[in-house]
Amino acid sequence: MASPQEHLAELERRAELGGGEDRLRRQRESGKLAARERIDLLFDAGTFDEFDKLVTHRCRDFGMEKELVPGDGVVAGQGLVDGRSVFAFAQDFTVFGGSLSETNAAKICKVMDLAMKMGSPVVGLNDSGGARIQEGVLSLAGYADIFLRNTLASGVIPQISAIMGPCAGGAVYSPAITDFNIMVEGTSYMFVTGPDVIKTVTHEDVTKEDLGGAMTHNSVSGVAHFAVPSDRECILLIRELLGYLPSNNLDDAPRVATSDPADREDEALDAVVPALPNQPYDMHDLIQLVVDDGGFLETHQHFAQNIITGFARLGGRSVGVVANQPKVLAGCLDIDASVKGARFVRFCDAFNIPIITFEDVPGFLPGVRQEHAGIIREGAKLLYAYAEATVPKITVITRKAYGGAYCVMASKHIRTDFNFAYPTAEIAVMGPEGAVNVLYRRELQTAGDPVARRAELVSEFREKLANPFVAASRGFIDEVIHPRKTRTKLIAALAMCENKRDKNPPKKHGNIPL
Repeated sequence: MASPQEHLAELERRAELGGGEDRLRRQRESGKLAARERIDLLFDAGTFDEFDKLVTHRCRDFGMEKELVPGDGVVAGQGLVDGRSVFAFAQDFTVFGGSLSETNAAKICKVMDLAMKMGSPVVGLNDSGGARIQEGVLSLAGYADIFLRNTLASGVIPQISAIMGPCAGGAVYSPAITDFNIMVEGTSYMFVTGPDVIKTVTHEDVTKEDLGGAMTHNSVSGVAHFAVPSDRECILLIRELLGYLPSNNLDDAPRVATSDPADREDEALDAVVPALPNQPYDMHDLIQLVVDDGGFLETHQHFAQNIITGFARLGGRSVGVVANQPKVLAGCLDIDASVKGARFVRFCDAFNIPIITFEDVPGFLPGVRQEHAGIIREGAKLLYAYAEATVPKITVITRKAYGGAYCVMASKHIRTDFNFAYPTAEIAVMGPEGAVNVLYRRELQTAGDPVARRAELVSEFREKLANPFVAASRGFIDEVIHPRKTRTKLIAALAMCENKRDKNPPKKHGNIPL
């Protein structure tokens, strides 16, 4: 008879093998890392402590009593990422296809409960065929238990989901509630109902990749925030993302030493915004010239590209960046851009991350489809998010700020702390050309030289109304700055906001226009 020590060693060996050597080999041959390999890559070497390594399922029907695998298809525990505490679970596809059981769900819930108590981020590495059919309602109850914890943890601790294999049916709702979703190209997919069901019900033919692959959810639905080519790059991205985030909603994000001088002025910024008001440019160029060492981690890069969101650092401090992109749809706000921006602003506000807004917006995208699909409601989400946010908010108007979009994009009127503008900024109800056509339509119809007269009126309108100095004279712009001074001004403004205290009226919660 084996000694207790030998019995423990054998159970641990079986747990580490998961579904066995053959299944582990097939997992690797499919281009995927094993669950434990993913965990080892996520955490600092030697820091991971595993929980419930010897737990097995409790199902005694359908022959399941003969298949008891220690760990039951999920690796769960706590470790350090860059020296900071993080909780995580990794579903093991080699054990019953990573399917969720009663005990499997209990392990995940334990990790989430501990993360909440300790004020640490939680990372979910998803690779599962869904609910374990043999356990019936118990597996469904397990999902609901997880969903509840996702909801309660929202805005309290950062939650990051990596989709590293299948994620279907009810399983998709846990990642949907978390803050960021990362999908691996070619090996991961998410959908509520699969291609076979869709073909039966709607007679549509679609592949798993087209229905719910990484690029589908990154560029079309916006469900995912990042797409990466491999498991390894997925894990490294999680580590990078965590570096910008605080551990919880009471902490600040970690400060990082930088050799990039706070008073650096870059003359290249003076040439980023074109002289012609209708000429496009890439807002990424401006962002990278301003932030520490040009480092910018863009979120939702492939979705609603007319607005840019992501994380950077200024003077070593984490900031969230929201910027209109003149290169796409002239930087107009549409439905997708509004929702993308609102979600990002609310995340930053929940976790004490200052929001830097670079504004060049000619307005909301016109069109019947936009109106019928609810641009009023969706645009209001972005307005609501900015108005609700109490973190430091700083805006730089680089060029256009027209109409209601001016109000929405962190204007002074919705509690933005510092509002700067370049001399090239145009702030007005509408662009000079459009305004002249409305105000002087009859005069232009009878003018001897309507082209010359229109040019004269446009110039006059721009001088009298569509420039930053009018807004500055009213205190709506705190300072008109030279572009090269953008970095210096932003870092100084952040320093002034160091001890900012602002709050919303007492209430259970607001009613954001969902």
